Amino acid sequence: MTDIKSMSMDELKSICIELGEKPFRGKQLYEWIHKKLVPDYDSMTNLPAGFREKLKEKEPLVCLEPIEIQRSAIDGTRKYLFRLSDGNVIESVWMQYHHGNSVCISSQVGCRMGCRFCASTIGGLVRSLSASEMLDQIYRIEADTKERVSNVVVMGTGEPLDNYENLLRFIRILSSPEGLNVSQRNITVSTCGIVPNIYRLAEEQLQITLALSLHAPNDEKRKELMPIAYRYSMDEILDACRNYFAKTGRRITFEYSLVGGKNDSEEDARELSQKIQDINCHVNLIPVNPIKERSYVKSGKKVIENFKNKLEKYGINVTIRREMGADIDGACGQLRKSFIDRTNGQ
Repeated sequence: MTDIKSMSMDELKSICIELGEKPFRGKQLYEWIHKKLVPDYDSMTNLPAGFREKLKEKEPLVCLEPIEIQRSAIDGTRKYLFRLSDGNVIESVWMQYHHGNSVCISSQVGCRMGCRFCASTIGGLVRSLSASEMLDQIYRIEADTKERVSNVVVMGTGEPLDNYENLLRFIRILSSPEGLNVSQRNITVSTCGIVPNIYRLAEEQLQITLALSLHAPNDEKRKELMPIAYRYSMDEILDACRNYFAKTGRRITFEYSLVGGKNDSEEDARELSQKIQDINCHVNLIPVNPIKERSYVKSGKKVIENFKNKLEKYGINVTIRREMGADIDGACGQLRKSFIDRTNGQ
């Protein structure tokens, strides 16, 4: 069942009618929840007291509880650990850039994709997040920082396209003019490559950026790093990306985590260039964050620079991701994992 913070305005109007109120109360509710970002019904002062009591009784309002906030002394990045109503924990990151504030949110508790270099997937998937739990990461961060979020990346724990329907609700509410009105062009969704859902997403008439976690120049190397490669070949994934650009006109971002000695040679760069040179794309090189459960190491600075130069030589648009929050548990899944370990006495 869809909770009230995950509902569209039309759905809220229907709820109001069911509870004996006029439909315009739905618009008021939507504004309180998604524009004023209030954490409870008592704050909704222009709603009748009796109506608020009915809502408390019948429609619990999702509100995440921040249980740990780490602040970087280097660049001001904040890492949030939130507790959900069922006791599970998720994490989000707030980053300051010259073009505005960006939040990276989680879409699931844990992840079932099993990428070898990622802390998020250790322990597997617990459950997917509702649209409201995805939205409230942003709402609680705005409430804490007192600053507007202008860019959102769904790139934290979880595989967004493995939580497809809730993801769509999230995007539509987040970009609604009656809510925070974050431009869809400022929303990025990252996927490790669930091909059928990339095709579905291309038909949704959205203007979001699709970021494809590629991380290898061929199927053999990709299989070593990402189990999803056993299900969908690179050719299938890249065809889905070509289709996404054809349908939306939105340039594809390829995420490429550089793992020392695994996928960072000049030959890897050459092979990657050949695979993607006909796609309107941008490559985001990511120095991998080592985690203690895996033996992978970060590529050296010179190796990373050489890889970038090689891609540019072949005409590929490329940047090296700026490392944010290096002095805190900045990498995806690290804070949640360390919290669970501490809680379990490991």
